[in-house]
Amino acid sequence: MLVPAPTLAKESPPGIKRTPLQAIEFPDGYKTVTGLAEIAPGGASGAHTHPGIETGYVLEGEVQMIVEGQPDRTLKAGDSYMIPAGAKHDVKSIGSVPAKAVSVFVVDKSKPLASPAK
Repeated sequence: MLVPAPTLAKESPPGIKRTPLQAIEFPDGYKTVTGLAEIAPGGASGAHTHPGIETGYVLEGEVQMIVEGQPDRTLKAGDSYMIPAGAKHDVKSIGSVPAKAVSVFVVDKSKPLASPAK
């Protein structure tokens, strides 16, 4: 879902603002990245994958979480989520206010943080 990396912030779809907060090389062979994503009403992250897990917490708004192999879920402020490594997913802001979430990624440091889904 929500991909807060400096290289990806420049590639965000319209209506999405990504703010990298922290990146550390830990555990061995991995990078842990924390970021804030803001999605305008009606906006979406676009289908993508990560080379590791993503966990997060919705701070504001409401989103539809679409994860391959799972039923679609509606998340609102106060809900948390986890996306398995390599799972194709998309997040859409479905409320009347921007959705904001903090995401933490633990990913293979030799690969890009996110890749468009095929």
